[in-house]
Amino acid sequence: MKRAVVFGMITLSLSACSQIKNTNQISKNKKVTVVEKKKVVYQVFTRLFGNQNTTNKPWGTIEGNGVGKFNDFTDKALTEIKNLGVTHIWYTGVPHHALVNDYTSIGISNDDPEVVKGRAGSPYAVKDYYNVNPDLAVNPAKRLEEFEALIARTHKNGLKLLIDIVPNHIARKYEGKNNPKGVRDFGADDNTSVEYARDNNFYYIPGQAFQVPTSANYKPLNGEKNPLIDGKFDENPAKWTGNGSRLAKPDFNDWYETIKVNYGVRPDGSKDFPELPTGFDTKSYKEHFEFWKDKSVPSSWVKFRDIALYWTAKGIDGFRYDMAEMVPYEFWSYMNSAIKMKNPNAFLLAEVYNPNEYRNYIHLGKMDYLYDKVATYDYLKDVIQGKKLPDGLSDIQKSMADIEHHMLHFLDNHDEQRLASPEFAGTPEKGKPLMVVSTTLSSSPTMIYFGQEVGEAGNENGGFGTRSRTSIFDYVGVPNHQRWMNGGKFDGGQLSESEKNLRDFYKRLLNFSLKSDALMGEFQEIQSVNRAETEGYDSGIYSFVRWSDNEKLLVVANFSWVTKSNFDLKIPSDVIAKWNLKDGSYPLKDQLYGSKATLKVENGVGVVKVSIGVSESFVFKI
Repeated sequence: MKRAVVFGMITLSLSACSQIKNTNQISKNKKVTVVEKKKVVYQVFTRLFGNQNTTNKPWGTIEGNGVGKFNDFTDKALTEIKNLGVTHIWYTGVPHHALVNDYTSIGISNDDPEVVKGRAGSPYAVKDYYNVNPDLAVNPAKRLEEFEALIARTHKNGLKLLIDIVPNHIARKYEGKNNPKGVRDFGADDNTSVEYARDNNFYYIPGQAFQVPTSANYKPLNGEKNPLIDGKFDENPAKWTGNGSRLAKPDFNDWYETIKVNYGVRPDGSKDFPELPTGFDTKSYKEHFEFWKDKSVPSSWVKFRDIALYWTAKGIDGFRYDMAEMVPYEFWSYMNSAIKMKNPNAFLLAEVYNPNEYRNYIHLGKMDYLYDKVATYDYLKDVIQGKKLPDGLSDIQKSMADIEHHMLHFLDNHDEQRLASPEFAGTPEKGKPLMVVSTTLSSSPTMIYFGQEVGEAGNENGGFGTRSRTSIFDYVGVPNHQRWMNGGKFDGGQLSESEKNLRDFYKRLLNFSLKSDALMGEFQEIQSVNRAETEGYDSGIYSFVRWSDNEKLLVVANFSWVTKSNFDLKIPSDVIAKWNLKDGSYPLKDQLYGSKATLKVENGVGVVKVSIGVSESFVFKI
């Protein structure tokens, strides 16, 4: 039997907002002064965002199922995204990646469907880093100009933008046809007679040719005829596959559409490059940059640094790095410090899933933010599915107290099951308390995935991509998002009332988070005292406090989707003392929906009568 759970949030503000400085750690008795506010990232899968076609035929063509364009991000669309409470937009799938479409008329070679996943192709099999996906342009020959116009339009509308860089692997048929003068292509200078050399861009399997992987249950393009589908792909000698497979014929479940990039890590795992001296975890990016200036580094380091600087010079405000932990953190020190020298405010986000390496990639690799998936995301998913009590969230915050600001929170992205899908929360409403906790638990940025704010459940079968995740491999439409898009009006005109209400909830919550000082301040759980002493404090309830010098927040979560809860929430004496509250009553007003409550302090202990409906949230302020 699944455990029932409900949520609510209460906020106290003791004076007008002021700016404070983030301490990045759980508070004891220290006060904090902060200069930073929350950031909110809106991830869009670029080729899907503007697609108005609702056909959604499995394995459908670009003509049949449609595709979104750069130009679909109109001033109106970008204004509405910003007004949702967004500071950064991550345009996913921008660099030119392998796909099954004929662009030979503009000098692009056709890709072999046997080494492309789906028809539209994976955005993480990049074919040319110095240009963009031709599918996304109204005039593919002028695709770069169209993207440059989008960069300018994004900035004009008050948003910063990120794109992907995928350093660990590239498409099997990489062709740098747009390299700047003097830039040599990946592998052009490799010694292919050996498995490894420091300045080879790839690892090789000498004496063996690549063999296309096979599966009894899969045919490229679902069995459609194509002149390039012949069971062969010309690669001799074979290269290691992107996920590290050293087989000339990788398994079908390997990242067979990609080849692994060599960063000077020998096949036995030892490092063939200078290592950072002891103590560099406390050094600034400028000191890291100075360290590398006179060092000889592997060829792949230079190539990817130059790619990042190329896009930085075009106005890109930051990058999301795919599978960053598969590349040594010394390289990240080298590249990220170079980026920061050009743009000190660059937003550098990395996909890292190994908690033992978090601090290396933050402090030594100079990453700004990492995914908080393995801890907070996974735990919240287990809570809403009734597999765990929420109490463990306190342990997560304590374990990452020194780096919590760097651990970006999300509940939905292109890799994960949609929050509203039956495989995750089950309904958009059940996801609401998770969203409030994810947004308010730490000072880290918050990220949402387009369509999440209108309850997109990822029900479509794109072909190669499976349901519960909006496909990143196929040409598909995104139904809930399309209703918000409303034929390009971007006014939500086709949304149901429940979808409108859900988007309104996201808008209220995210905009509140952007203004809140306390969310950049201190954290303390009040879970244990209420679990031990509060009558009616259900097993699914979770509570904590956040505060700055000028704003105090009380967060209460009960993740039940079936049970209303009524209890007297206790605010322990140490919190009341830290907040400098005297005995008395403090009227509270909900900042999301306007309801009222009262905090009563007696003998130095606070009590708030809480009455919360299923999946409900409150943000109260004095």
